[in-house]
Amino acid sequence: MILSETVRRLERALRGAAGALSVLDRTAEVLLDAVPADVWCAVILDPATLLDTGGQHAHGFPEGSMRRLFEIEHVEQDDVDNLRALARRSGAASLLSRSTHGRLDDSKYYREILEPLGLADELRVLLRHGPHTWGLFVLCRDTHSPPFSPAEFAAAEALSVPACAALRRSLLLSGVDGVDSRPLPDAPGWVVLDGDFRVRRMSPTAQHWIDQLQEANARDGMPDGGSGPVDSGHYVLRALAVRARDETVGAGAHVRAPTGAGRWISLRAWPVEQGGEPTTVVSVGPTEPAELTPLVLDVYGLTPRARQIAQKILVGRSTGEIARDLGVSEYTVQDHLKQVFDKVGVRSRRELVGELFFRHYLPQLAHPPLATDGRLLSDPSPPPRG
Repeated sequence: MILSETVRRLERALRGAAGALSVLDRTAEVLLDAVPADVWCAVILDPATLLDTGGQHAHGFPEGSMRRLFEIEHVEQDDVDNLRALARRSGAASLLSRSTHGRLDDSKYYREILEPLGLADELRVLLRHGPHTWGLFVLCRDTHSPPFSPAEFAAAEALSVPACAALRRSLLLSGVDGVDSRPLPDAPGWVVLDGDFRVRRMSPTAQHWIDQLQEANARDGMPDGGSGPVDSGHYVLRALAVRARDETVGAGAHVRAPTGAGRWISLRAWPVEQGGEPTTVVSVGPTEPAELTPLVLDVYGLTPRARQIAQKILVGRSTGEIARDLGVSEYTVQDHLKQVFDKVGVRSRRELVGELFFRHYLPQLAHPPLATDGRLLSDPSPPPRG
């Protein structure tokens, strides 16, 4: 199939995709048709930390490989095709055999993850817009499959563009008013993971938020003897806990993750000792409104200058005040402001503030009698607490 036809096919497939998982699944259908793989996964990333916040893992690596994989990826960060190294490169795709110049054994990721699983090579595809990386596809072939071809590499790189655009759009979905009339918890909950990063205890509030993460895993995820939730939020929690356990981090680790309902939740992990056993405690709850401003404006694809101006508009600055603050003309401010309106899909300052507030901030505000997604509470009973 001609490359341009494959890209158009993906663009058609992504129309109407609701939620990040839907975007990843529809992209995978087209991508794997053009670039077959024996093992694959798709990850949603927090662009600020590049930590996992969800994704499609049902066809990915076995559970026994995940702890070491997370350590190499998020703690050691020194392998040739590490995610953070890829995010600094110009291309959207990277092939491990090409990056190692055919010397795969030079990569500890290959030696410790791929080779023991009988996998011969790995193709990584970043879903990136400007300096921000929102997702990642990982495609692997085993020793019995043909190597990835230059045409397949080019197809993967080309398909990353519409996939990234659709993923970013999916993160702007509004709440699900009318779908669920139950009050939503406004406080964070807690999760305790043991030394092997297995969930040992989880509060009802944390379970509520974890269940909303956009993550699909295989059902045999827990090693024998594990307990607690397996299918929902499992990889997100483990990736965060591995990062927090790194002694160089000290203060712990933090990630913001989108839910399927268009809300954002914050997960913070801290390593502690309990009875001599290493333990990780994770808090899970609504993201504070102040944390959302740069993230939301990044999702809309604003330039740094347009983002500055939008943030000043949100705090009520006039055109003249913004011009003086930034040392530019009022005409320049108006020009950037028009770009902001076009990107966000509004026609005035009032609409801009309303769009950002009612879609992104109001859902995070714990202010009775409103639920955290802005709906009136129909049930006066208190929500579950951590």
